[in-house]
Amino acid sequence: MENVVLIVHLILALALIGVVLLQRSEGGGLGMGGGGGGGVMSGRAAATALGKVTWGLAAAFIVTSIALTIIAAENSAGGSVLDRLTGGTATEEGVPATDLGDSLLPPSAGDGPVVPLAD
Repeated sequence: MENVVLIVHLILALALIGVVLLQRSEGGGLGMGGGGGGGVMSGRAAATALGKVTWGLAAAFIVTSIALTIIAAENSAGGSVLDRLTGGTATEEGVPATDLGDSLLPPSAGDGPVVPLAD
């Protein structure tokens, strides 16, 4: 179900980008001209039709965004990402309950300088 909603979401995003790029520029927001006439649809009818399509695609995009958020929340199962990575549960102090060992500690002063090796 999540994959279907995600694919519909991506198609809606691409369609929304295409429809927005088809619309005529109304003002010199980027310093560019408004474009010339001569299209299949011109004037107010084109702006109205593309505006309605844009609003419809935007509404569908928001609905699929909310649906994906709900699906992701249901799949999270209430666990922490850190719990899944370490395999343990967190204690009350916020420290993982698993023993990580001495591998994360820096070398002691008596070990000498650490020299990186080049392969």
